[in-house]
Amino acid sequence: MMLPKFRRAEVTPVFGVKVYGADWCEDTQHARQFLERLGVAYEYVNVERDERAKAWVREQNGGKERKPTVDVAGQILCVPTDHELTSALRERGLMA
Repeated sequence: MMLPKFRRAEVTPVFGVKVYGADWCEDTQHARQFLERLGVAYEYVNVERDERAKAWVREQNGGKERKPTVDVAGQILCVPTDHELTSALRERGLMA
């Protein structure tokens, strides 16, 4: 009996860290530098270059474009403090 061949699908990880912000925004720069100092991998999305991302950020913030908005494995943080980021990373098992 011959088994059908299956193609391996490319899968984007569901869990991880995404930072939505703008290059000029000091709070965005701070959050990115903080994650880098912690050694946490993240994806950066510049909302000024991505209209869908900009709309998503507004949905998460009651119509406001708050930067940065950070998605930590499904937990959404708006302009988070270092403590809030660290807590979310630990809760999601993304940091020791």
